[in-house]
Amino acid sequence: MKINFTKMHGLGNDFIVVDLTKRAIPDIAGVMTKLSDRRFGIGFDQAIILKKSRKADFKMEIYNADGSEVEMCGNGIRCLAAYIWTRRLSSKKRLKIETLAGIIIPEKDGDMVRVDMGEPVLDAESIPARSTGTIMDRPVTVAGTRFLVTAVSMGNPHCVVFVDNVDGFDITKYGPLLEGHRLFPNRANVEFVEVLSKRRLKMRVWERGAGETLACGTGACATAVAAHMKGLTDRVVTVKLAGGDLQIELNKNDNHVYMTGPAQEVFIGTATIK
Repeated sequence: MKINFTKMHGLGNDFIVVDLTKRAIPDIAGVMTKLSDRRFGIGFDQAIILKKSRKADFKMEIYNADGSEVEMCGNGIRCLAAYIWTRRLSSKKRLKIETLAGIIIPEKDGDMVRVDMGEPVLDAESIPARSTGTIMDRPVTVAGTRFLVTAVSMGNPHCVVFVDNVDGFDITKYGPLLEGHRLFPNRANVEFVEVLSKRRLKMRVWERGAGETLACGTGACATAVAAHMKGLTDRVVTVKLAGGDLQIELNKNDNHVYMTGPAQEVFIGTATIK
């Protein structure tokens, strides 16, 4: 079986985009897991699948490198929108994309893509997390270390932890432990964040099903929400990630989170799956 794909990235968070508007792939999760291998496959953090939608302009499915399907990916939806515009699959400057997290709206913003990520979810049961109400600065201990975690959903679950020195933090030790903590029944993306100023945050991310990645759009949004909840930042912040910067705005009029950042096409190719 041959699969045409486009390799893309958003600040180093890398993807393949596969257009399945006119065909289907059996056992797509297994196929994407094979292709995700960086030595024996193409290599990527997530696979973005473009499909037709009855509810919106297009539908996006997302598979992690481990084959698990996830609800939403901020960097991924910017790449998918750029893919659609580059190939003139739509002339609309403002798209409606169906995801498992609902309808997400990306729009052109010069050379960037601005995405209305919707309203953040703070209710524990809806994140989901095994608690009630809002989880802010909740003590969680893993490997003998106590963390204060804040939980936010941007259509997918996030566990935000503020640290003094994010560059020196052992993310490979604590990331997977917090990802799989019993507090989060569906696991969680984990953001480790250093506050640089009222308008600047520095973040590293351990993504559910992918490990440490260079950027996470929904994670940057969740981080901005958590920081503002705690009174650490303003409503408009720059989130500095290993792969580059994202601009995040918490709009006080509609309570939506808006993310602006780049999307880059790298190459196109064809993979053969036996």
